[in-house]
Amino acid sequence: MKVVTISVFQDDLDLLLDNPSSLTVTSSARGTVKDKTNFNVDEDVSALRKAMEGLGTTEKTLIDVLTQRSNPQRQLIAKAYEKATGRTLIDDLKGDTRGDFEDLLVALVMPPALYDCHEVIKAMKGAGTTESTLTEIFASRSNKQIRELSEAYLAKTGRSMIQDLQSEVSGDYGKALLILAEGKRDETTNVDAAKAKADAKALYEAGEKKWGTDEGKFIDILCHRSVPQLRQSGVCNSELRLMEAYLISRFLGAGTTESTLTRIFVSRSEIDLIDIKVEYKKLFGCSLYSQLESEVSGDYGKTLKCLCGQEE
Repeated sequence: MKVVTISVFQDDLDLLLDNPSSLTVTSSARGTVKDKTNFNVDEDVSALRKAMEGLGTTEKTLIDVLTQRSNPQRQLIAKAYEKATGRTLIDDLKGDTRGDFEDLLVALVMPPALYDCHEVIKAMKGAGTTESTLTEIFASRSNKQIRELSEAYLAKTGRSMIQDLQSEVSGDYGKALLILAEGKRDETTNVDAAKAKADAKALYEAGEKKWGTDEGKFIDILCHRSVPQLRQSGVCNSELRLMEAYLISRFLGAGTTESTLTRIFVSRSEIDLIDIKVEYKKLFGCSLYSQLESEVSGDYGKTLKCLCGQEE
């Protein structure tokens, strides 16, 4: 049977197939950002208005409010802000902030499905397609999240997301991605031991036992089976959070790609960023927070560190 190692991350198909793990996790139990207790939407709106109206912008207030509230709470803030001002919070943030800091704050205010939609469209825009972005999104979202993304995409573009993806990706990678993009993976927690044994045998016969590899068999099993079922088969050797930790490591340091850092921190901060931090430290021997301190700066860096949270 194929053994997954960190080296396979260099190949798009391997990356996609080797990370079918915590796809269905949507609980905030392992997130660094949670609902704020004693949440008062009117106080937050007032604070944001004061921070942005008049001369200058109080960035610390923007960071404190938007990183210490959950996304559902941010949606309430955005709605109340527009009612109070006649302007959208996103438009005002764009008018008062710049660069990566602006992109990060805007991402925090967007509903998750709309933000994913924005990232998928960006990944397919122009010449070439950013497969790593598509892989990260479709291999890490639950069926419900993918359905909401698909609906947001249709509302935004007037086109089917699946049909647009079909024109952008091809080969075995394309087949695997399109299956995941349907949002129909088995998400049950029950495990069929007999089926797991059969799957393990089928994968072995499709892989190392023969000359060449039957990618179709790998795609079928790895993209359709539930996470517990794959673990029982012994093929789910790497976790999604390991993938995220690896991606973060690639984009910290020389040539930092802030858009990837933004996407991972925004999308995982309320789900499993605590686990990603643990995996990061195992992989690289230092805390993610300390690495952020040395590699990113300014208001953008401060915001990322607030989302990350210091080590306990």
